Amino acid sequence: MKDTVLARIVADKAIWVEARKAQQPLASFQNETVPSVRNFYDALRGSRTAFILECKKASPSKGLIREDFDPVRIAGIYRHYASAISVLTDEKYFQGSFDFLPLVSQTVTQPVLCKDFIIDPYQIWLARHYQADACLLMLSVLDDGQYQQLAAVAHSLNMGVLTEVSNEEELERAIHLKAKVVGINNRDLRDLSIDLDRTRQLAPRLGHDVTVISESGINRYAQIRELSRYANGFLIGSALMGEENLESAVRRVLLGENKVCGLTRPQDALAACEAGAVYGGLIFVPSSPRVVSEQQARAVMAGAPLRYVGVFRDVPTGEVAATAQRLGLYAVQLHGHEDQAYIDALRQALPKEVAIWKAVSVGRTLPPRDLKQVDKWLLDNGNGGSGQRFDWSLLAGQPLSGVMLAGGLSADNCVDAAQAGCDGLDFNSGVESAPGIKDANKLTAVFQTLRAY
Repeated sequence: MKDTVLARIVADKAIWVEARKAQQPLASFQNETVPSVRNFYDALRGSRTAFILECKKASPSKGLIREDFDPVRIAGIYRHYASAISVLTDEKYFQGSFDFLPLVSQTVTQPVLCKDFIIDPYQIWLARHYQADACLLMLSVLDDGQYQQLAAVAHSLNMGVLTEVSNEEELERAIHLKAKVVGINNRDLRDLSIDLDRTRQLAPRLGHDVTVISESGINRYAQIRELSRYANGFLIGSALMGEENLESAVRRVLLGENKVCGLTRPQDALAACEAGAVYGGLIFVPSSPRVVSEQQARAVMAGAPLRYVGVFRDVPTGEVAATAQRLGLYAVQLHGHEDQAYIDALRQALPKEVAIWKAVSVGRTLPPRDLKQVDKWLLDNGNGGSGQRFDWSLLAGQPLSGVMLAGGLSADNCVDAAQAGCDGLDFNSGVESAPGIKDANKLTAVFQTLRAY
């Protein structure tokens, strides 16, 4: 471990522990520290994939990740999605604090994990005193004797232990030590590199009675969908903390970048948002049964804080840009014969923060996606709104980052669609009771189905 990032952190941690013991001796709080009543092990068990969502201000690999770091606000969003919440308490390298633990604990009902480089029983007592319900023990920094001593202290306080491994040797030790929850860290803390194959390679060797958590490098729904075959849950931090809109980021990673298109009523936008959608689609194509005027669009947008995407077909670029600017659209989605010259002109006319999406119709083969300055592609059957799906087997082996899937999606087939590996799904007629009228029950069913992997 010498001369590595990890070695430096652990050496500094030993100095920190001695200083903190002098400042806040164990004897000053040990007798008033009570055992946890939130069961970390139970929170991660069950048929649904578990999520440990992390409050992290900074890291050695990324530096400052979240400038406006507010643990209470972050926890207030996480509580709707998380099985447990991880709080970084290391001060020097992660800008964490033990003071964050009670703030988070008082905001949520889930167990709170103290994420730190724990090398001394004092740290576990301190974590519990500050209302942590579980702690991280890293086999990369502890020998078996140290681990057993620390785990015994944690369990005596009814705290759970997340046992972290990052290679085969540590995995074998975790098995021998009878760890209940094993976190496989895809990041090598010796050089900070990421390798998701670590989860694929190590997880199958753990028994069915062990809860497997995949940690680090998880930033897309497609990764979770695929790795959930190997892991019971995921610890996710940086991918969320780096996003300005945290709620949207959680939905994007946990459920996919899903869109509900053809919104015509504010209550439908609200239902889509509450169900878990990231995007709301507003159709400005006169021939569509779901067409809206700008006035209607404003009313819909007032219904919920989705990212709104305007759908256009063969409309002059100036008109598209003006509509996008007036409404404050997140993106414009092109459904006609728009070519490179059109897209270049539109890019010039649009505010730089407005994305360009291009829909393409899929027949017997996948059409080329070779237009430049397109931020996202939407693969659909026909011209959109047909309610029919194309042959999804065409997507096998294709690079699908930056791709949305549309056409005939509903609760009955959304899992198959999600397994294709696109960034997200575009729902329309499959969540309606009539054209343009979304059904709140169908929306709820779709997103509950997407979450059950």
